[in-house]
Amino acid sequence: MGEMAKKIVKTDLEHLLKVLNEAYAEEWLAYYQYWIAAKVAMGLNRTAVVGEFEEHAAEELKHADWLADRIIQLGGAPILSPSEWDNMAHCKYITPHNFDVVALVRDNLEAERCAIGRYEGICDLTHNSDYETFRLSRKILKEEIEHEQEMEDFMADFETAKQYIKA
Repeated sequence: MGEMAKKIVKTDLEHLLKVLNEAYAEEWLAYYQYWIAAKVAMGLNRTAVVGEFEEHAAEELKHADWLADRIIQLGGAPILSPSEWDNMAHCKYITPHNFDVVALVRDNLEAERCAIGRYEGICDLTHNSDYETFRLSRKILKEEIEHEQEMEDFMADFETAKQYIKA
């Protein structure tokens, strides 16, 4: 990290790197959760849901890339072994046990809500102490909020469809 970049970070760097690595691990797990859900999904509105899952997977991978870059800029190293991701992550990978799109959307909705909490916490941590990490976490937070809304929209669509099926 450059000399001036070091001077403008006014937070415990070791703690910040730990938090960023936790988020990095969570993004890899989120990527896989969306990617595998897109592969195994079955049921009502499958095509639209799979398309959204694939888009979200790409965005989660992009988040992991951004976090890795920031960790390196701060003089750290991103988690080097995928076997450590689950141990580091607070937002856990949810193994699909039911391939129905409703269950998969519900799992991903839960994961998005955890991610929103993660990035809200990073924003709070860095708001007045690390402007670049704050900017990055705010950008990711915005996308995670959009993901949550899209999953909620699918859940509402499923509820509406149930009403038509019953009628």
